Amino acid sequence: MMEPVNYEKMNIQWFPGHMTKAQRMIEENLKLVDAVCELLDARIPNASRNPDIDRLAAGKPRLVILNRVDLADPQITERWRKFFEAQGLAVLETDARSGKGVNSFVPAIRRLLADKLKQYEAKGQAGRPLRVMILGIPNVGKSTFINKVAGRKAAIAGDKPGVTRGKQWINIGTGLDLLDTPGILWPKFDSQEVGELLAVTNAIKADVLDKETLGANFMLRLRQLYPQAIEDRYRFKPDPEANGFELLEEAARKRGFLIAKGEYDLERMANTLLGEYHDGKLGRLSLETPDD
Repeated sequence: MMEPVNYEKMNIQWFPGHMTKAQRMIEENLKLVDAVCELLDARIPNASRNPDIDRLAAGKPRLVILNRVDLADPQITERWRKFFEAQGLAVLETDARSGKGVNSFVPAIRRLLADKLKQYEAKGQAGRPLRVMILGIPNVGKSTFINKVAGRKAAIAGDKPGVTRGKQWINIGTGLDLLDTPGILWPKFDSQEVGELLAVTNAIKADVLDKETLGANFMLRLRQLYPQAIEDRYRFKPDPEANGFELLEEAARKRGFLIAKGEYDLERMANTLLGEYHDGKLGRLSLETPDD
């Protein structure tokens, strides 16, 4: 479990009106599907879950997809797999951008719904397609995943939060129909930490927050979880007594981000830090563990 860290306080509010509509739509369409598939960011599986998912999907067989495993710490991803499996959920690890693990999706669904397939067969409906709802918060890679599974551009994908706005049925040609849904978040975050993790991984727009504070707090998180990543990328050993802004300033000094004599550009450094994490340049770093 992570030790308490003195993060700088930030005010984070995020609840676009279309997300209320999306949640209603999901509740209304659950009766149409055989199973629910939930895409999570493998780096932040808890923060990237909608806390209402257990209520929304109650009684439906469920598959958890840990996406972006290429950016996550493989040892921690394995711990998350065991964590979800212990809750009776099927788990699949993927990297939708490269397609890694995506070919295992259809077999995983057929295993999950083996009893349903037997029922269809017994009723003489062997060719009836399985219907699966795909859920996920904005920008978790849902549309990219669907396109890879379908083998064509079936869903609109974009590297910004909230591209998918309405529902759409997608037949992927293997006896499986997918119901794509808009990315949904909750009315308010459980904590500042959840909001920051979503901003750091680009699930919400980081520019709605104070970028310097976000960068400073992320430096503290890196010092606690992966101090070697700071040393390798920014060429200094993080001082255990320094606050986040001091760590950010030291990185800016190493990068030569000088505004005036003795004054360093912390906003530029924060943008660089978050961009390099987003691009995987800091290494495969997970920001949550099941113990947290």
